[in-house]
Amino acid sequence: MEDGRRGAEVADAKRNSEFWGWVKTIAIAFILAVAIRTFVIERFEVQGASMVPTAHDGEHFIIDKWSYQFGEPERFDLIVFQATEEDRYIKRVIGLPGDTIRFENDILYINGEQIEEPYLQEAKAAYSGPVYTEDYSFEEAVPENHVFVMGDNRPTSLDSRAIGPVSEDKIIGKVGLRFWPLPEFDVQ
Repeated sequence: MEDGRRGAEVADAKRNSEFWGWVKTIAIAFILAVAIRTFVIERFEVQGASMVPTAHDGEHFIIDKWSYQFGEPERFDLIVFQATEEDRYIKRVIGLPGDTIRFENDILYINGEQIEEPYLQEAKAAYSGPVYTEDYSFEEAVPENHVFVMGDNRPTSLDSRAIGPVSEDKIIGKVGLRFWPLPEFDVQ
């Protein structure tokens, strides 16, 4: 009788140990998932047409939050930033701290030097208006710890031309991997 009781106690102890092992595993997985989402990567869904043809409404990207923890945004990076309390925007970095920005006759000038924008060739070719990017000049230099951003769909984009330079502390991360829809899967 005592052997049976001892065997039942061992079996109960084994089940109890397995149960708590699973609880620990699930808790650790949950904590890791939250930490990764908070500090490393995040999913972002494009809303609107301001980045067409680069990014379309409804596409999903992975945002790399880690990149700018150890480095600075670079010219032409695609970034996501907190534009308002509710809204996050995806835009392209055009100007860095200290840069002057000017568009004249649909040509970008940074610090007085003409800069090519090859990512706009397709959009410019399909556009029927007089100029794809209207003449514009940011009168002062981009402030320290800020970037000047623009959407690739220049005729319709709400960007630094209207909202001003974006503080680097508002940047959520660098756009990395497009994962939805699947036929459009690629790395930015």
